[in-house]
Amino acid sequence: QVQLVESGGDLVQPGGSLRLSCAASGVRVDYYGVGWFRQAPGKEREGVACITRAGGITYATDSVQGRFTLSRAPDKKTVYLEMNSLKPEDTAVYYCAARREILSARTTCASYEYNLWGQGTQVTVSS
Repeated sequence: QVQLVESGGDLVQPGGSLRLSCAASGVRVDYYGVGWFRQAPGKEREGVACITRAGGITYATDSVQGRFTLSRAPDKKTVYLEMNSLKPEDTAVYYCAARREILSARTTCASYEYNLWGQGTQVTVSS
């Protein structure tokens, strides 16, 4: 069973930066695709950025294009979300999630496709 632990959330001023980490442990993490999702108060959970086991990356939310960067450690046990030029509307609980994939799986940031979830980390952007 893969376990996911997020870290890096914090209170930051508008225009600031944060790097979130998602540490995976358990069986063969290289068989899994991983995604970052977020949920703001009163809103539905939305996909932010996702990576397949083969390394294909998609940014699911237009508002993060050019500001957020997803990357993965060489051993595939940690996935990062680098967030720059943060805005108040980025305030949310950020979750990472994983799903077991075949090697040729297409990239998806649909939350229903993921069955393993971390506990979340709070990101607050405010002056």
